[in-house]
Amino acid sequence: MEVVILPGTKQIGALAADAIESLVRRKPNAVLGLATGSSPLPIYDELASRYEAGGLDFSQAHGFALDEYVGLEAGHPESYREVIRREFTNRVNIKPDNVHGPDGAAEDLEAACQAYEDAIKAVGGVDLQILGVGTDGHIGFNEPGSSLASRTRIKTLIEQTRKDNARFFDSIDDVPHHVVTQGLGTIMDARHVVLVATGAQKAQAVRDFVEGPVAAICAASILQMHPHATILVDEAAASSLKLADYYRHTYDNKPEWQGL
Repeated sequence: MEVVILPGTKQIGALAADAIESLVRRKPNAVLGLATGSSPLPIYDELASRYEAGGLDFSQAHGFALDEYVGLEAGHPESYREVIRREFTNRVNIKPDNVHGPDGAAEDLEAACQAYEDAIKAVGGVDLQILGVGTDGHIGFNEPGSSLASRTRIKTLIEQTRKDNARFFDSIDDVPHHVVTQGLGTIMDARHVVLVATGAQKAQAVRDFVEGPVAAICAASILQMHPHATILVDEAAASSLKLADYYRHTYDNKPEWQGL
């Protein structure tokens, strides 16, 4: 796990976009894992700007969303399919048929979950997975207590997550209780994971999953076991890290050839 502490969201978005641009240039049919929420937005803004400047081509790439609410009608503005389209894929030239999301409206959710796992495997797996992290350490919608080996499945949201997400709805009563989410085992299959966390409200979660034990109570801690996990945080989110000075020193003196 590499922890990179940067001044703010602009620098974080640019560095993550550098990694994605490098991937897409060397592998035009790259498979990107796409997260929603506020954390990835600077990345999507930067990638859209680079596309608009004429230097970045997503026409052969694939995108797979992490999760989806259960029970929202098709086209609902807060469904994650729509959020991904609005915030990223409609702003670049990725083909609509190459953008995939779990089916939270399926009659047979168990079959839909397996179909999503199969779809990821059919394109060779995710090359780079973008992640945010919840205040309780969840990634995707793998809430505290999730199996560290879990695959795509239905999950019940804890009330804190519903409260955190209520800002996107008219009220908390409109936030669904259930989601379909990639599992921790699914996320761990990605060849490179880039997690973004910003703001003081994420400081405890960052400390817990970076420097605490690997445990189901903090789902993101499984990333300690990933062979290529990059954690991008601002100063506020890094404020509780015991080894913050070491992380800064390591990144400042990193050999250029290593990349991100």
